[in-house]
Amino acid sequence: MTTAKQLVEVITQGIQEKKGQNIVIVDMQGIDGAICNYFVICSGNSPTQVSAIMDSVEDMAREKAGEKPIRVVGEQQAQWIAMDYADVMVHIFLPETREFYNVERLWEDAALVEIPNVD
Repeated sequence: MTTAKQLVEVITQGIQEKKGQNIVIVDMQGIDGAICNYFVICSGNSPTQVSAIMDSVEDMAREKAGEKPIRVVGEQQAQWIAMDYADVMVHIFLPETREFYNVERLWEDAALVEIPNVD
C-alpha cells in the first residue's frame, strides 16, 4: 500500500520527467476542512506540455505506486488539469492560469515545499 507521501514523491518524478516547472507541494495534513492531504502544483509552458505532464504523472503513479486517478478534469483545454488521487490532488497549470487562480494561497495554514526545477 502506497502512502500519500510516497505517492507525492512518485507524482513529483512524473512532473520532473516532462520538465514541469515551479513544483510546490502543499501539505494540508491536520488542517480542518482540507479536502485531501496534499496538493502537488506545477506549471507547463504550453497546453502540449501540460498534457504531457499529466500523462507522465498518470503513468508513473500507475507503474510505481499502483494508483490511478479517481477523476481528471481540464484535459480538453489543458490550461489547468486537475487529477484527483483521493489523498493527493495534482494541479498542472499554464503559468498565467496558475497566477490567476493562485491555488497555493488558498490554504494559508498549510506548509509549502518548493521543489527546485530540473534543468
